[in-house]
Amino acid sequence: MTAERTVASPGVPPRDHGFFPPVSVMPPRGTDTGPRLPTTPPRTASPLPLLVADGAAVLPAALVVPGAQRHPLLVALLIAVSLLLRPRDRRPPVPGLLEELPAVCGRVAVAWSAGAALWAAYRPEQALSAGTVLTGLAVQAAAACALRAAVHGRRRAALLHRPHAALVVGPAATAQRVAAAVLRHPRCGVRPVGIVAGQQDGAEGVPVLRTEEEVERAVIQNGVRAVLAVHPSVRNEQGPLLRALAASGCAVWEVDAGPAPYPARERLAGFPCRRLDFAPARDGGPGKRLLDVLVSGTLLLLAGPLLLVCAVTLRLADGPGVVFRQERIGRNGEPFTLLKFRTHRPVDEHESATRWSVAGEHEMRWFCRMLRRTSLDELLQLWNVLRGDMSLVGPRPERPYFVAQFSQTYPGYAARHRMRTGITGLAQIHGLRGDTSIEDRCRFDNAYIDDWSLWRDVCILLRTAATLVRPTGS
Repeated sequence: MTAERTVASPGVPPRDHGFFPPVSVMPPRGTDTGPRLPTTPPRTASPLPLLVADGAAVLPAALVVPGAQRHPLLVALLIAVSLLLRPRDRRPPVPGLLEELPAVCGRVAVAWSAGAALWAAYRPEQALSAGTVLTGLAVQAAAACALRAAVHGRRRAALLHRPHAALVVGPAATAQRVAAAVLRHPRCGVRPVGIVAGQQDGAEGVPVLRTEEEVERAVIQNGVRAVLAVHPSVRNEQGPLLRALAASGCAVWEVDAGPAPYPARERLAGFPCRRLDFAPARDGGPGKRLLDVLVSGTLLLLAGPLLLVCAVTLRLADGPGVVFRQERIGRNGEPFTLLKFRTHRPVDEHESATRWSVAGEHEMRWFCRMLRRTSLDELLQLWNVLRGDMSLVGPRPERPYFVAQFSQTYPGYAARHRMRTGITGLAQIHGLRGDTSIEDRCRFDNAYIDDWSLWRDVCILLRTAATLVRPTGS
């Protein structure tokens, strides 16, 4: 988070970020240049076979329950809980059974524990014994693994016979190396048919496409379904092209040809990779917004007296101007006015908007120091959340001046604005607050958006609440 006045952190020399004129954070809709590809819905493997496999695995397990045939409600309950626990699968292209085994067993264990508890609450006289639960758990886990293995085997055989055509985007030499490695491993289910690069390096291999017409022709003729971006700068430099390919139905993967700059849970031919989301910006659906409204509204009601005390005390201790307002950049690059209790007085608006700083506590009044150490100065942002300017969890919003800088300096920074900004986030609970690495924050923020789930929001909120017990300021 940034402060309102230019004061360097103790022991940290001031940094000169230079000057960048204000720029648009996210490109306006309809202004992207790039090949005009036919727009079709993204073509992904149907989830139905795995849904059927996970649901059918409950049936043999239910036979171990005494009188299960007389209690279809119990079987329906186990099926419902099992399907609700299924994760969103974003791994390329077909995961291995052994990779899924711990997750499958864990989900089945939770399903039987929750199902047994709910059944005991509904029919106490027919509560399942521990032996029955353990036996059913083991039978369902074995059945689920067998059925999922059959589905994965069928898909893997189909990919070996008809692999997904792919384009590799990036510097020619690096792209050729990645393409050659992928071609040597047909089990990946991906077949590079072209390399999109600014110039050809003279090496033989996959054809190099240098014009929009060549890219469009390759996509249409080969039925391209996957895109491999093989250099960190590609996401910014080729943003319009990648968005056009994603809109045409291609799955876009960021593949790192060197050491992964992020935790790699997926690999393609041995290369770390992760799925890039070029879908229109979203806020997690109605569930995330409902969580924001309920929690922020409740906290505002409960903290109302505390907010009033803070405002009155700040007015008496440090004069007028209790509320600090500052323009920040939110979702889709839209500006909004962020609210907080004022703990510093900027020299002027230009300094407040264009100078990076973490204020020195020795220059604050005692009450302002306390507000920052306890993060009480951030409580007014609950109003931003209730209004819809922000979310409880998301990337921290920054000022337009620095968004313009960081978007040009750090690959993927502008992509943080795909989701509504938040009071706290994955970067903050990992200690990335104040004068810390922008590159690290960018990486954690994009990882949060890529892997978003409502449960993850709850976990981040709980971890944030735990840090308030040992406040360190912001």
